[in-house]
Amino acid sequence: MAHSRFGLATVGTLALVGSGLHGDEEPLPGPEAPYELKDFTITEQQSANIVPVSTYDTPVSNLEFNPRIDFQSRNMSEAQGDVTIRGGIFENTGFRVGSATLVDPQTGHYFAELPIAPEMLSAPEVLLAADNALYGFNSTVGTINYTWTRIKDGGSATLGAGDSALNFQRIHHALSEPLGTQGDWSLGVEAEYSRSESDGTVAFGDHDFDRSSGRLQVTGPQSQTDLFVGYQSKFFGWPELYAAPFGSNETENLKTRLYLLNHLQTYDESSYLETSAYHRRHSDHYIFDRANPNNAFIHESKVSALGLSGKHEITEQFSLNYAAQFTTDEIDSTALNFGDFDTRSYTKLSILAEYQFNLKNDRVLVLRAGANYDDTNRAEAQLSPVTELSWEQQRRNGELESLYLSYSETSQVAGYTALNSDPEGFLFGGDATLGRETSRNIEVGGRIKRSNWTVEAALFYRWDDDLVDWTYAAADINNRTARPVDIKTVGFECVAQKSWGNIEAIASYTLIDKDEDYGTANVIGSFYALNYANHRATLGAIWTPLEIIKFRIDNEWRSQVDNPARTSDAEAIFTHISLSVYPPQIEDMELFVALDNAWDDDFEEVPGTPGRGDQFSAGATYSW
Repeated sequence: MAHSRFGLATVGTLALVGSGLHGDEEPLPGPEAPYELKDFTITEQQSANIVPVSTYDTPVSNLEFNPRIDFQSRNMSEAQGDVTIRGGIFENTGFRVGSATLVDPQTGHYFAELPIAPEMLSAPEVLLAADNALYGFNSTVGTINYTWTRIKDGGSATLGAGDSALNFQRIHHALSEPLGTQGDWSLGVEAEYSRSESDGTVAFGDHDFDRSSGRLQVTGPQSQTDLFVGYQSKFFGWPELYAAPFGSNETENLKTRLYLLNHLQTYDESSYLETSAYHRRHSDHYIFDRANPNNAFIHESKVSALGLSGKHEITEQFSLNYAAQFTTDEIDSTALNFGDFDTRSYTKLSILAEYQFNLKNDRVLVLRAGANYDDTNRAEAQLSPVTELSWEQQRRNGELESLYLSYSETSQVAGYTALNSDPEGFLFGGDATLGRETSRNIEVGGRIKRSNWTVEAALFYRWDDDLVDWTYAAADINNRTARPVDIKTVGFECVAQKSWGNIEAIASYTLIDKDEDYGTANVIGSFYALNYANHRATLGAIWTPLEIIKFRIDNEWRSQVDNPARTSDAEAIFTHISLSVYPPQIEDMELFVALDNAWDDDFEEVPGTPGRGDQFSAGATYSW
């Protein structure tokens, strides 16, 4: 582990967040917080820093410091990042925008390709247990949920540069006008353009990104409708990006187009209905060695989907939560041609009845029970139960205590890379017979909230059957084979937030242990299911010593399980530091400097793939 030129630091515990302004946002739709259309407010963040160091801001920026997310990146998080939750793998995590999960049928490596300006979305919310079972789609462990914000007049422009020939620019603008004379309806327009490029923090780690996105929005007294169009192009290189340890300097050229229509309607006092329809086209041009560009693999996937979710209150005590998604996909590939099919349709239906018992002294007992139905035209259907019992006492001064116990089951099917790769092929071996994956999760948890601090904790136990993993054998640790595995995972997580004076902070600790069964002694390791941290801690803070100065720091410490394919240490410390100055002479101007991976830690987040180096950047943002 090398140390960087900057000696700023935190020691001991690592990694995560304070609260801060990410943009105005709406409460998450769901049984705990009905989706109300109201003015936006500052909400809790899950990282202290709100913009990245190495490129422009994206919806997944700084997720690596979220207490409940393990972000395993190649090059940088905004280049190619595998988002895992609670010891799952990247394909167990869904990305939900509005009422639909955005999927990539080729591989979960591209789930996080969201060509959407962050101002258009709420801060991400991690859905787990019963909430993931209800709202998730083809994601057995967790779902990262975003909602569409209301358009507010204004905009910003950003210019920045850094070492490794980094430069980035960004412009964003939004405006809204009332419709009619009553002022109840309005029409909004929002657009942004972002780009960045650099030589990278290691040799052959260059990137060239750009994103264009825009939306029209119509809002009424009880409704919000968004029509969105987005495009993102990303070229990046990295040594041994996927194919360690062959010493190749690989590149990817990704293009993502997204067209989405979302409508939210509230009615009665606590009822709402939200519908989302989208079409996503994703192109992937992968080159195994940039010195030999003819050795390329080209894939293009298309997905169309319709999602809906809502809550219907029947009485003050009884309501129904529901969600559904209907999806079709297809893939055209130069390499993924060894399976039984290259198109598929999916159906997911969920219903969760909710009964509320009002007890004395502002105490409430809530019972939720229901089921999920998952089906495709290529695999057997599955019905999965979902139950949760929760107790909460919320006082009039805003303080609360809550406890819950839940049991939920979920299922999903594998992507085309696992199903359609050549079973005898070089590097990646597929298996067309891979079936439906199932997961059962039981957990108990609670939360205590006071005026200036909050503590949340959960203990969970998860059984995964036929989870699709990429493994290697004792005789050959270079090539990967898609293989089902049964895994039992036990975990504990605790997140604490506190504010005092001019400081806000968040700290977290996670413990995970696994017991795996591949059905054969030939498997000695894996690149994903067994690539997890036994111990992980985060610590983040925002310090505002003066009105014109804001200091942010995020830290993460992890102790990873041993992996024969990893050549770096199994422990790592990452620190992201930024300093913002708001000069009083120029209103609405922010000058910033930032440093990522302050200790220049060379930890391999994916075994065999080199870790990123330290990155420094500085710039200015002017807002209006």
